[in-house]
Amino acid sequence: MVMAKEFDLTPKRVPRVETELRRIVTEIPAPQTVPILERLFSLEPLAMRGQPPIVWDHAEGFQVWDMAGNCWIDWSSGVLIANAGHGRAEMIEAVVKQATSKLLTTYCFPTEIRCRLVEKLAGILPEPLKKIFLLTTGSEAVECAIKLCRTHGVRAGGRSKNVIVSYDKAFHGRTLGAQQAGGIPALKEWIVNFDPGFVQVPFPDGFRTEDTSFDYFLKCLAGEGVEPRNIAGVMLETYQGGSAAFAPPEYMHSLREWCTGHNILLVCDEVQAGFGRTGTLFGFEHYGIVPDLALFGKGISSSLPLSAVAGRPDVMDLHPPGSMTSTHTGNPVCCAAALASIDLVLRENLADNARHTGDMLHRRLRELQSRFPRIGSVDGKGLVAGVACVKPGSKEPDGDLAWDVVRRCIEKGVLLFSPVGLGGGTVKICPPLVITEEAIEESCAVLAEAFAEAVKG
Repeated sequence: MVMAKEFDLTPKRVPRVETELRRIVTEIPAPQTVPILERLFSLEPLAMRGQPPIVWDHAEGFQVWDMAGNCWIDWSSGVLIANAGHGRAEMIEAVVKQATSKLLTTYCFPTEIRCRLVEKLAGILPEPLKKIFLLTTGSEAVECAIKLCRTHGVRAGGRSKNVIVSYDKAFHGRTLGAQQAGGIPALKEWIVNFDPGFVQVPFPDGFRTEDTSFDYFLKCLAGEGVEPRNIAGVMLETYQGGSAAFAPPEYMHSLREWCTGHNILLVCDEVQAGFGRTGTLFGFEHYGIVPDLALFGKGISSSLPLSAVAGRPDVMDLHPPGSMTSTHTGNPVCCAAALASIDLVLRENLADNARHTGDMLHRRLRELQSRFPRIGSVDGKGLVAGVACVKPGSKEPDGDLAWDVVRRCIEKGVLLFSPVGLGGGTVKICPPLVITEEAIEESCAVLAEAFAEAVKG
């Protein structure tokens, strides 16, 4: 298992960087933040460590500040959350207004604000995704999708129709079902009683899986001894979170047709892809298909914990009243944040901005790839990209190089979270959708400097 690297908490003086968009004027980590890091390290589990030692103080738009006044261009979006930007006044106002109304929680008792949010979501989603179930986390949405797939499968084809097919290298969350549906073996080492109804097949990314044909999908299923009549659902990230890789559209068209023909539910995990991130409002639009279930989180609110399952009415209504609930479902304050965030994404055409600035980002990354053979692939669309670092002359991931690049970027004023994907070898780029062309140009120049220094060093 690839473990996140620890950072030395001895403040390190870095070269002074000062522009209008990024400013590093003190050590990293800032001396006044070291006690905070040490206190967290003493009280939280080891598993909470691993991110760069930047103690966030506040964030606005596409920039993040620490307590010392250091300023970064944010290429993390708080792990793909802040689609509408950090600290937007409209969102703060909506949250404060709801909080001061003295309605902070309701369990599943109805509220007007929950009604407005599900109406908003149903109004912007295509047919047949017209029933909405609000939850709290992406993992919770995935667990709900597994439950719905298996319930539908058993009713359609008996108890043997229970298999959930997903993809290698996929990440669907941290809970038991979500990690069994995921395709990262290192995250499953703790599981001792594997459910035989979860099967993974290769994701057609064109880099690590060169055969991207749908025939290969069928061949792999046959190799696993899985018959279509026993499959309840096929679940995939709209793009793979660890690499930002998309499947070919023709593959997805064939998958959609095949699922329909075998009464199998197609599930698109849009937790990272939804609400403008990829240059379209929903990531599955790139494929020209609509899934039976779509799962949302992260960018749905650009801030507070909220997720959603959207699906076909006949599937969403499989369970009777009171049998599919969540303690914090449709929390009023979270609903207020989501409504304000969605309004910003729509009113400011942030999906269009993601497409436009994303085109510039991907051009710069492809230029970078042509300069550095240690970049094995560049994947993504809109304002998400994965830069895969590889060892010389191979496709083997190079986690050390990826970490070095991330560290150097942070020292130069561009904030990234720790490397992700296979072997921890992918530098993930996902700025807020309000980022400007100027900031893209500046941060890409920083990335180029970081790669040049890391490869030379």
